Amino acid sequence: MTHPTSQPRISPPLALLFGILAVSTSSIFVRFAQQEAPSLVIAAVRLALAALILAAPALMRRRAELTTLTGRQLRLLALSGVFLALHFASWITSLELTTVASSVVLVTTTPLWVAILSPFVLHERIAPAVWVGMVVALAGGLIVGLRESCQITGFQLSCGGLFDLSTGASLQGNLLALVGAWMAAGYLTIGRQVRGSLSLVTYTFLVYGVAAVVLVMLALAAGQPLVGYSPQTVGWLVALAVIPQLLGHSTFNWALRYLPAAYVSIALLGEPIGTTILAMLFLRESPAPAEVLGGVLILAGIYLAAQRSGKS
Repeated sequence: MTHPTSQPRISPPLALLFGILAVSTSSIFVRFAQQEAPSLVIAAVRLALAALILAAPALMRRRAELTTLTGRQLRLLALSGVFLALHFASWITSLELTTVASSVVLVTTTPLWVAILSPFVLHERIAPAVWVGMVVALAGGLIVGLRESCQITGFQLSCGGLFDLSTGASLQGNLLALVGAWMAAGYLTIGRQVRGSLSLVTYTFLVYGVAAVVLVMLALAAGQPLVGYSPQTVGWLVALAVIPQLLGHSTFNWALRYLPAAYVSIALLGEPIGTTILAMLFLRESPAPAEVLGGVLILAGIYLAAQRSGKS
């Protein structure tokens, strides 16, 4: 894997903060778009629009790079796109089959799988401080995810329905959420492997393009129409493509050139914090005490991991 020799003009951890804020808008926009469009269509159109927007700069400014891609690079880019598409498809579908809490808890295990893969695939040793930060951040994510299903009565914690395996649908939904975490881990791991030798525009254009093709095929196979929605819904879909995808996900992909994949995946756990802040501003939803506690732990975990990753 090729590592950059020059330092970026912008601090990667600072860029990740911007990326977290951009990605955090996703839940808000999806909520509005879901009033008319199916979830799988939302993911497909989101990636398709992002790829189309990137097409002009990629084909005009990066044509030479596109024509000199090796077979290995093309295979990795295609695999990364498939992983991204399957992440969206499996996680979104899981929300229809199991509880939101179960889905969120399982999909936020992504950093754990990235950390397990990194030494073998990327040959990146995970420092003890990063492991500590990961555990703290995952604990925060767990608290946020459990808020909807769990209640505290006195000294007793009751979590009705969490990881309920009594029905086939719940088991299938939980497995799909876990698959979503695995697919996200694969997407980030390959991004770390490839981004060192490719520009951001080339990488994101091809990966988002492959993901869009896969998601469009899945939506069509499910009999979900890709067109015919109101201008308001189309506006939310465009907003999804521009802000959380092009500005948010692309920022994380940019950071993969400079930071270990494990740390970037931990930073992704900051999304619920940004979403909570945006929900307060635009949806007038006040965070519960558990969300505040979980958010504090997530920030503490990201900070602890950053202390070591910034020295890498």
